[in-house]
Formats: sequence, C-alpha cells, structure tokens
Amino acid sequence: MFRIFTMPVSSNSSNRKEPLIGAIIEGTEEARFVVYKAEDTREIVSCSVQITQICPQEGWLEHDPVEILQAVRECVTCGVENLEKLSYGVEDIVAVGISNQRETTIAWDVITGEPLYNAVVWSDIRTDSTVDQILAKVPENSKNALMPLCGLPISPYFSALKMRWLIDNVPAVRRAIREQRCRFGTVDTWLVWNLTGGRKGGLFITDVTNASRTMLMNIETLQWDPVLCRYFNIASNLLPEIRSSSEIYGHIKEDPLKGIPISSILGNQQSSLIGERCFKEGQAKSTYRKGCFLVYNTGLSRVHSTHGLETTVAYKMGKNIPAVYALEGSVAVAGSALKWLKNNLNILKEVSDSESAAADVPSTGDVYFVPAFSGLYAPYWRKDARGIICGLTQFTTRNHIIRAALEAVCFQTRDILEAMAKDCGHHLTKLQVDGKMTENKLLMQLQADLCGIPVEQTSAYVRMEALGVAMAAGQAEGIGVWDLYKEPEVPVVHDTFIPTTTHEERDARYSKWKMAVKRSLGWATTKKSLAMTDERYRLLSSIPPSWFLISSFGILVISSELKR
Repeated sequence: MFRIFTMPVSSNSSNRKEPLIGAIIEGTEEARFVVYKAEDTREIVSCSVQITQICPQEGWLEHDPVEILQAVRECVTCGVENLEKLSYGVEDIVAVGISNQRETTIAWDVITGEPLYNAVVWSDIRTDSTVDQILAKVPENSKNALMPLCGLPISPYFSALKMRWLIDNVPAVRRAIREQRCRFGTVDTWLVWNLTGGRKGGLFITDVTNASRTMLMNIETLQWDPVLCRYFNIASNLLPEIRSSSEIYGHIKEDPLKGIPISSILGNQQSSLIGERCFKEGQAKSTYRKGCFLVYNTGLSRVHSTHGLETTVAYKMGKNIPAVYALEGSVAVAGSALKWLKNNLNILKEVSDSESAAADVPSTGDVYFVPAFSGLYAPYWRKDARGIICGLTQFTTRNHIIRAALEAVCFQTRDILEAMAKDCGHHLTKLQVDGKMTENKLLMQLQADLCGIPVEQTSAYVRMEALGVAMAAGQAEGIGVWDLYKEPEVPVVHDTFIPTTTHEERDARYSKWKMAVKRSLGWATTKKSLAMTDERYRLLSSIPPSWFLISSFGILVISSELKR
C-alpha cells in the first residue's frame, strides 16, 4: 500500500473552534480521509492509501476486506496527525460521513469478524452463469423483468448476483449461513460494522443509495423486497438494516475518532451528485474515473427507464424526509481504457500523456475504439460484448488510437444522454463533470463537441464524492452545521467547454460509433447454462417461489396445473 499526503488548501487558523467534518472515502483504487470546515468546500487535510487489485482470473476483480479496513484506519490516523500539525484537534470533528464504491460485495463471519471471501468488486464479471439462472426464472427470460421492483436490469454489475455467486461457490459462506453466522454487505456496511464495534455490537446497516444498487431493495418501499429475495434465494436476515443517507447512526468505537458520530452514508456517485449541488429535478453530473457514471436528478418521481438506464435513489436526507430519485447510466470502462493502452499495449508511458498524444493528431483518422472489456453497461446491457478497434488503415498511428480511446468515453456518455432524453422527454442544457479524468482538457472539449452541450468541469482539486458526503454528514439532524442549500462562501471553481462542431458533424461521427458498437456485440458466445437451455427447468423456474401473483408489477404467474 502507498500513502499519499495532500497539504491543506487553506491554513487560515483565525478561528480554531469552527466545527470540522470528516469524510471517509473508500473507492475502487484507494481509501481516503478528508476533513472540511463546516460549509467550506476547501479541504483542510487529505490522506489516501492505495488498495491492491486482485485478479485471480480473467474478468475477475477482488479486494481484501481486511486491507480495505486497514487502509481506512491508516488514512484516518494520517489525517488526524496532519490536523494536529495545523493546531486543530480531533475534538473539533463533530461528525464523519462514509462514501464508498457501490455494488462491491463482502461476506463475513459475525462471530469471528473475519471475511469469508475477498470482496467481489463492482466491475467483476464472474457471475455470467448466475445471470442465466436468474433469467431462467423471469418472464420471457427478460433482463428487464425485475426493473418495476428494483429499477435495475439483471446484470453481473449488481450486488445480488455477487451474493448468489458467493453462496453457490464458497463453502465457507454456505456453512456460515447454515450456522447463522453470515453477514452480507456492501463496503459501507463492512466499514460501519467494524468502526462501531464489530463483533462487540457493531451496527449492521446500509443506506438507501447503496441498497438501491443491490437488486434486492424495493425502489418504492425502500425496504428489502421479499419477491426479489426469493428470486435470488437470499434470506433478508443476511442483509443489513436500510437507513436514510443522513442521520446519526451511532458512534465510532476506536481511536483516533472514538466517540465521534457517523451521520452520513452515501454511494460514491450519489455523494458526487450532492457535492455538485444537483438538488433540483433535471440537474445531472457525470463522474469520469475508472468507469463513467452519469446521474440525473428526477426529484420525488421514480422514472422507470425504457431505454436502458437504471432507476436509483439519489439520496434521502433524514429518517422522515422523502427520498429523491435519479436515473443513472453506468459505463464500465473509461479511464481504465487508457490504463490498458499503457499497461497492455505499451503505447502510453503515463496515462497523463494521453492528452498531448491525442492532440498531436487532428482526428482519430476514422478509428473507433469500443472498450467493452467486460461487456457493455448502460444503455446496452450486453454481457456478450467485447472490445474492438475498427477503422484501422496503414496510416493509423498510436496517437489515433489514443484519441479514439478518449472519444469512446465521450460517445458512451452521449449514449446515456440520448437515453435520458427519451426517458425524461427533454435534453440536458449543460453537463456538470468531475473526477480524475476531467483534468484532461482535450477530453472535456471532445465531450462538449460530441454531445453538443456545454460541459462544466469542476476544479480537479475538489473531490466531489468527499465534499458531498461531508455536506450530508454536517446537515444531519443532531449535527446541524451545514446548510445544504446555502451557497458556499468560497464557490467551487468551474471551467466551461463550449461545443465547436456542427450538428451534422457530430451526428455523422456518432452514427459510426453506433456501427462500431454493433460490431462489438456477440463476441463472448459462451455455452448457455442448463438453466437457459433445459425447457423443463426454465418452465418450472419461471414460477417464483410461493406461486404468487404480482400483476401490479407486470409479472403474472398463473397458479394452475402445468401442462406438457
């Protein structure tokens, strides 16, 4: 693990009694601890520790849950030490929020406190056969059959598939379930349980944003749904209690933050939405990191997508506050495509060189790169897609391919924007963006050019997922030191990129992108499982347990005698 220290943005120490908010951020590649003054967007201290990426097989990605917890503890210790150097004390921190990589799933033993297997990461695609088993149970084997209940398509992406895989393939998990010792959770649940006592009474909770990414929570009731749990054959007593995104859940039981309340939990993309201040219906943000995630605030309305997007919870700012919903489009491969060019093809020395390399050519030379390394997520949801580079000629250079990789991020974002416009009935007038990749100015200009709307880039020095969860923690009832809707005294700096291409030009390029996507489909033609090929199995499995009628959700099961 490698520790990084970030020095304070502001060392103004005129008032040491100002309340501070801590933010624990656990992402795919690093854990981080950030501290803010209440209602101030500037970081005081920030410390991070990298997380080891474990790849046992092609398409698999795991993390060590013990390493995740240790990385968080190291970050917190580092942050408190740096605070003290600035003449602050840990007693100045009035609350802590936790934001995490979503969908990543952990199973552990509640008696010993030890993980039963490594964390299965959100982008892992080992659950293809598990997907087939679930598809065999639903009407017409449709990947969208459960969307009226949970808002999500049946995909390896979501936590329920990972839980089911762990049960089916890890004997220690099955044994712990039989002995009533197993607990399932996303990363937030694992961290909160350990930080609040672990085996000695640790809180077993999650929030609505993380629960909404599992495929097990009813998107309307915001509780674990018995129908969904039966489809996946996962008992609800294995799952944490679902709470709001902003309330005092409990207090940390270990140094150096002992006694400080945890008052916010948010999935990282929802946290970024709050950090970008997208509180109004119709506002959206896109985060560009390893993947790309575009989240569109739909207010109190649940918009059920018919164009390949996910209906999810944006946030719920208190026990008795209504949930705000969102449409989301998730892209599996964004920044990781550039890492692939660097590590696998060796055509980039550093990922940061991609901007200058791509700028050395005026276009891609009609080269298109579809980086479907693990299939395609929104709006296609095709697990059989694989990456392709097409349009190569004898004049193609490495710079054309690098530029095509940048354009692929932009085209995938446009795919999602087009789907959102169809679902919501109108187009976005601007796109707010954040994340590490937005430091690439050429990428931001390409995004504006290929989508045809202004792109408003947040300063790369502001981590929106950290700011968002700090805001939510500070505004929680009983904390009350951050007014979410008050404009900050020091506003976040933005750069705006205006489209420079014509409507005809961008549409012509987008049409060729769609051609390239079409060519990427159907490459991973694996043999279908018994669940998808045996007619008797499919017929019986299409009946959910208990033979129930769910006509209000469009799932009809007739409890009459089956005929051959």
